Amino acid sequence: MRGWSFPVGRYLGVEVRIHAFFLFLLAMVIGVGSLTGSTTGRGMALWLLLLFAVAVREGARALAAAWFGLELSGILLLPTGGLLSYATPDATQRAAEPSIEQRMALVGPLTSIGFGLLLAAVVLAFAPGVDLLQRPWIASSHLLRAMVWMNLLLGAINLLPAFPLDGGRVFRRTLAAAAVQGKGERTSSTPDSATPGLGAGFRWRLGAGLGQWIAIALVVTGLLMGNMWLAIMGAFVLIAAHMETQGILVQNDADTVLMRDVMLTQFSTLSASDTLEDALQRAVHTLQDVFPVVRGGTLVGAVSRQSIMEALATGGNSYVQGVMTRSFHTAQPEDSLVRTLGRITAGHGAQLVPVMQGERIVGIVTPQNLSQSMGLLNQSRRIRRPEDS
Repeated sequence: MRGWSFPVGRYLGVEVRIHAFFLFLLAMVIGVGSLTGSTTGRGMALWLLLLFAVAVREGARALAAAWFGLELSGILLLPTGGLLSYATPDATQRAAEPSIEQRMALVGPLTSIGFGLLLAAVVLAFAPGVDLLQRPWIASSHLLRAMVWMNLLLGAINLLPAFPLDGGRVFRRTLAAAAVQGKGERTSSTPDSATPGLGAGFRWRLGAGLGQWIAIALVVTGLLMGNMWLAIMGAFVLIAAHMETQGILVQNDADTVLMRDVMLTQFSTLSASDTLEDALQRAVHTLQDVFPVVRGGTLVGAVSRQSIMEALATGGNSYVQGVMTRSFHTAQPEDSLVRTLGRITAGHGAQLVPVMQGERIVGIVTPQNLSQSMGLLNQSRRIRRPEDS
């Protein structure tokens, strides 16, 4: 999602980005407006009103995050709302707590609906001749009426139980609570297949599928009613629901991944007394990109293939201990991958995470092997997922 966006500034330390969907929407608004006789200026004004409505909504959510003590690092604006990213792993974990997540989910829709009603009151007070109920509700031909209904529509859509809308997040939390209740009703003599709670696979399929069906219903309803904006919103919800579906899979899988599940168990080490030329020669014959450095069997550092080549090019041949990194994090085989990476990211990152069993290195995790291992792990879990119910 972030890769398809561009920054528009940093406010109070929070980076604000606009997704490319907004530019696609602008092109659609101008194109449809030209077919209906509307000027480009009015079409752009209508687009700016939607951007303003989303900004108001996300501004309120940012204030709510600050109220809960959640430090933000960025806000990504989408036509259906926005995504908040948090500055620390601790803030991300706290935002996922049921009480905070549900309250944050209500802030956005209530803000949009409240702001829409406030605008309606202002229009009726200062322009009583404007008929707010006349159709089309959202059109460049009447920007005052469009401004009111755009906020109301944005709030109403986000109350729907479709991922990744606010209502969808509450729905997902409700499913999770139902699953916990079902687990609590188990007894030692009750098999899993007879558990009254919802299975993980069923919950995943239900939540993901419902969001896509609701999005399709919005598109069809918008087309039948001749409401272009409702159809466009449905299309964006459909795209976002599909992307969220993939994100849920990765997140759910990552939450249960341990370091032993993704670590390399066949790897090479270098000695601190090895020369750079010898080290580079060994690196030529392996796909490994980062190497643990040992001295007498004790882990003392890490060095990458790139660092070895750069040191040889600039300073000539020397010893590995002169270019190795001495600051690194270690992990245990049973440590959670998510928690380990969160702890490392909170610092300065790492090229290598040695996995230790006592004083012995039993595996390593590098950025290169992690992406490949997670991809294969996700594929294997997708294959097994239909059996999880």
